[in-house]
Order: sequence, then C-alpha cells, then structure tokens
Amino acid sequence: MKRLAAIFALFSSTLAAHAAPNVGAVWDLQYADDVKIRKGVLVYDLDPDNVTRRLISKLKARGIYTLCYVSVGTLENYRDDIADFPAIVVGKTYGDWPDEKFLDVRDLKTLLPLMKRRFQRCKDMGFDAVDPDNMDVYDNDSGFDLSPSDGVRYIKALARIAHGMGLEIGQKNVPALTPKLVNTLDFVVSESCFQDGWCHQVSPYISAGKPVFDVEYDDRPIRFGKTCKAAQKMGISMVLKHRILSKYVRNCE
Repeated sequence: MKRLAAIFALFSSTLAAHAAPNVGAVWDLQYADDVKIRKGVLVYDLDPDNVTRRLISKLKARGIYTLCYVSVGTLENYRDDIADFPAIVVGKTYGDWPDEKFLDVRDLKTLLPLMKRRFQRCKDMGFDAVDPDNMDVYDNDSGFDLSPSDGVRYIKALARIAHGMGLEIGQKNVPALTPKLVNTLDFVVSESCFQDGWCHQVSPYISAGKPVFDVEYDDRPIRFGKTCKAAQKMGISMVLKHRILSKYVRNCE
C-alpha cells in the first residue's frame, strides 16, 4: 500500500506540473504591484515574495505556466535567507543594484544546497519552472576570478536540481553560453535582446521547439511596432515593461 501511495503521489505531482508552452506564447513578468491575471497571457514570471500560493494555484487552474524568479548569481539583502550565505561566497556589490552582491559560483558545495531550498520553495508554492537570474556573474566585476566554464558548471548543476524536483529551468540572458546550455535548459528569459542586438544568439532554442521570453525596457529607445514584427518573425515572445517590472505591460498584438 505504501508503494502504491508513493506511485500515486508521484503521478499526481507529474500531472500538476505544466510543460513549457509553445514557442511564441504570450507572456508577462511582474515583480511589483498586485498581479492581475490578463486575458490571453499563457506565461507569468513572478517573484515568490510578491505572490501567494493561492494566486499560483489560481493561475495553474487556468492552464497558465508560472516561472519563479530566483537570483542564482547574486545575494539580495532583502531575502529571508540572507543569513544562510557565508561571507566567503559573497563578493562585490552589483553596480546599479546596491541591494545585491555577487556570489562565488565556483563554490558548489555551499551554494547548491541553498539554491535547492529556494527551488523547493518555488515547487511548494506550485510554480512550474525557475527563472534563474544573474547567470552572467562570471562576466561582471564580482570580486571573484570566475570564468564562463565556472558559470556553465554551476548552471548545469542547478538544472539537475530543478529537473530532479520536477521543475523546468531556463537560461537567463548569457547568450554566449547558448551552445553549451540549449540541450540542458527548457526555455530562455532574455532582457533587451533586441535593444542590445543579440536575439539571434538564443534562436537555437526556438529551433529546438523551446520558447524564448524577451522583455524590453521603456527607459531605452525602441521602435516597438517594428521590434514586434521582428519578434513575431523569429518566434520570440516579447513584452515592453517599466524597469521596476510593475503591472504595466505592452504586448505585441
């Protein structure tokens, strides 16, 4: 009976999770303000500190795919688990983000259990996937001697953890790492890939049938209509947002 119960629980968990949506699915991301469920949006990228399990359940009941924001490359000073991170893995402040400091992603022994707990919280809240931010720590003045290989090793280890929990996990920016990650990760979340001119570097995901979710920011110049046409032609799901990622959004029609 115990074995049957365990099998049933696993089966139920599998049913509860949504697979990544099709390429081109309409999406939104919001880390501030109350979340309003908008008609036609199939993917929401949300900060677990800004939502409730009840909201995630409501989104799931509507067939909406949910991404759980987790910074895997920085430590934000407003997270509840900040005291769990030893000083030895905490580096320099992240430029324009004074609330964040870089992490030493070489120290897998320390960081992976901490990230696993964060991923478990995402799963317990009902999220379908992880949006792992700040993967590009190796490309910043972090205070550590990090290489792209260090980043790839860390990201693949995180992917094994997420997949082992039944969560999907994406590539966040780091376009140069696409060839090393496209066969491991499930989607892309990109920031300003049109404004910075590197959307083509994540197109292998689209070729593999994996979605690319792009956000462009309205504090930088952008010809929105023209960019929408380019995004639709490439199969990229694009939105325009305020930098603070509030409820304001502009989708391609």
